[in-house]
Amino acid sequence: MTVVHHPEDARILHRQIRALVDAGHEVTYAAPYTARGVVPRSWVTGVDLPRAAERRRFAAVRAARRLFKSMRGKVDLVLVHDPELLFAVAGVRGRPPVVWDVHEDTPATLSLKPWLPSFLRPPMRFLARLMEGTAERHLHLLLAEAAYAGRFRQAHLVVPNETWVPDSVSQPGDDRVVYLGWLSEARGVHEAVEVARLLQPHRVAVELIGYADPQSRPLLNEAVADGVLEWRDFMPNDEALKRLDGALAGLSLLHDEPNYRHSMPTKIVEYMAHGIPVITTPSPRAVELVERYQCGIVVPWNDPKAVAEAVLRLRDNAFERRGTGGRGYAAARANHHWPNSARRFVSQLESWAGVKS
Repeated sequence: MTVVHHPEDARILHRQIRALVDAGHEVTYAAPYTARGVVPRSWVTGVDLPRAAERRRFAAVRAARRLFKSMRGKVDLVLVHDPELLFAVAGVRGRPPVVWDVHEDTPATLSLKPWLPSFLRPPMRFLARLMEGTAERHLHLLLAEAAYAGRFRQAHLVVPNETWVPDSVSQPGDDRVVYLGWLSEARGVHEAVEVARLLQPHRVAVELIGYADPQSRPLLNEAVADGVLEWRDFMPNDEALKRLDGALAGLSLLHDEPNYRHSMPTKIVEYMAHGIPVITTPSPRAVELVERYQCGIVVPWNDPKAVAEAVLRLRDNAFERRGTGGRGYAAARANHHWPNSARRFVSQLESWAGVKS
């Protein structure tokens, strides 16, 4: 169940659910299909839920709780993906095992919510920490990052945000830069637009793929109208990944925010998996990946000029561009290929549910 994430979310649908279906399990996927304008994939049983957005969350949680109660005797296990859904499953008698997949640093994330007044953020962070402790005592937990383990008392299985790495990839090109992922101020949307303006005279296109928050949409619509860049809005993950093939480089322009300091930027692994160089700001996990595998260039925070210079450097040096992309691809295939983690994920859920594939 999710009321926050898009039904086509890469981690939920294209990794976890796909792994369970491939292992022979039947999956019912409750998500905000209508609100997001999509229909369920043919290989899951879809159930529509309202979407929880900004301050409008109560109705979605209430609907999820009704669904949870109605299905508690029909499923072997329930996997929830939003902190909000902890309230939907709390105190329900006769429930099956419930697993919370911890996608992010929940207390730190609250500082990035523009809809949450600043005076409410400290008490909400305190409430989030209490909620995590309660969830750990009563539910099973999965973690998307090893760095999240410090927030919990017990050890929990880490199911990292890895990706499917193709058997082969194209060589990186020389005329198109891509960004894949959520678009917001904290994720560098202003810098991405400015990079596009700086690269226009050099005939290098910038293509942004991903859902933008309401605050970023006017900026992006204006940039598209001015012919500065291409913005494809949300695309299903399997379709979006195809757009990475043959790009000059992939951008990761996160700001220096607490929630990003200990998280592996999934987009970096996806760029590596498709054989294109990475250009990233110096968040610790991003630097660790790029320096370990020599798969990209690290640029300063909030510096579109440095990003544009890195792009042109790679464009003008085919040897560096192809070598950087090739090293990233080899590292992704060896160390970040989703099927390696999928087996552990499926096995753990089978054990909690008391079933076998």
